[in-house]
Amino acid sequence: MDKINAAGTHLIRQQMLDRMQQMQAQAAGGAIAAPQTGFSSSASVSFAQVFNGAINNVDALQHSASARQKAIELGQSDDLAGAMIESQKASVAFSAMMQVRNKLTSALDEVINIPL
Repeated sequence: MDKINAAGTHLIRQQMLDRMQQMQAQAAGGAIAAPQTGFSSSASVSFAQVFNGAINNVDALQHSASARQKAIELGQSDDLAGAMIESQKASVAFSAMMQVRNKLTSALDEVINIPL
């Protein structure tokens, strides 16, 4: 049973890494394409789009965890381990998003406080 859970966890981890690499490639592509042409093309991705995608992903994870917890509470499911895993994934994703937000806020504060 542990080998099955480990394989599933590895698959989920690999999918998350793939999504993160895609988002990184999209962000890098948008940052490189804009300075070359002077105009952002319709194919480039803005930082706001990438960040909104990340927020939507965290929101989806939280809704999934909530749905699993509700199913357990109502007796519709007995997959307590799955619900706990979903809850932990949502918690980790939310914590990571908050850390990114805090870094962005501190970077903005530093830019604002640069003496002219």
